[in-house]
Amino acid sequence: MITHTHLTIAADHPAFAGHFPGTPIVPGVILLDETLHAIGLAMQACQISSVKFLSPLGPGESVVIQHESLANGSIRFDIMAGTRRIATGSIVPDTAT
Repeated sequence: MITHTHLTIAADHPAFAGHFPGTPIVPGVILLDETLHAIGLAMQACQISSVKFLSPLGPGESVVIQHESLANGSIRFDIMAGTRRIATGSIVPDTAT
């Protein structure tokens, strides 16, 4: 089952001051942090086994974080702005904790 989480990074987010002045984009680390929160892994040990950033995301743009658990235990995610894929990747939760 694919789960969807809607997200907008506010245009006044402090990260935009330095990333990049004049042409601000959402830093990848913020997108990954929001993805972990959407999946429910923010406070758990996990490994981002792959991630690819495909398109920049600007201040105030809305995205949908889509994720699904796979049979092997990993979680695949896509971050979409309409039909434009911003990022894609997979996460492996640490089952030892």
